[in-house]
Amino acid sequence: MLAHTRTVCGLTAVVLFAMAGSGLAGTATPATLKKGKELFTENCKVCHQADAIGKPGVAPSLTNPELLSIASDKFFMATIRDGREDTGMPPFAHLGRSGIKAIVAFLRSHAKAPNRADTINSEPDAHGDPRLGKQWYDNICSTCHGVEGQGYEAGGTGTAIGLPGFLNKVSDGFIRETIRNGRSNTRMRGLQGPTGLANLSDREIDDIIVYLRSLAKN
Repeated sequence: MLAHTRTVCGLTAVVLFAMAGSGLAGTATPATLKKGKELFTENCKVCHQADAIGKPGVAPSLTNPELLSIASDKFFMATIRDGREDTGMPPFAHLGRSGIKAIVAFLRSHAKAPNRADTINSEPDAHGDPRLGKQWYDNICSTCHGVEGQGYEAGGTGTAIGLPGFLNKVSDGFIRETIRNGRSNTRMRGLQGPTGLANLSDREIDDIIVYLRSLAKN
């Protein structure tokens, strides 16, 4: 049953100008938010739970404050529209642009901080050594995300961060911020600083990003 659930679920994590608003939710009408909640309940609740908090090993949280702070509306809309190939997240293009925007607005209504996606996405591309990145990934990240970044499909509790469906939609800044600070109320711990799971340097984090990018090309 769990294997079947994994096959039909999962919006990776995905898990990210200085924009003081909250994306689509800032201009959404009550009718749009109502529609977004209804569409979410009909299409997403089965995997992401009614409160969109997610479920480890099945689907990630979509209302996590760190995610909502660094992810752009474009990221959410493209992910919902296209799904994630080779994961349990199917495409929902049939909902149409207005339906997808309504779902994103509903998710945004849970935001507790300004959206920083433009700032995060404008960070420079990572440059590093993928061989060193692989060592860090194998020692720290593979336990949850799988040895090749396949996430839930590999039996992990983390999302598929090594597949094109994720990597082609996120910036290096998005990945960098997530590695640094993690996601509160999830199993994704930050990997930088004295309170982190590991105190990685900026260079070591970039090594991991470069390694992840290499996985999408394999």
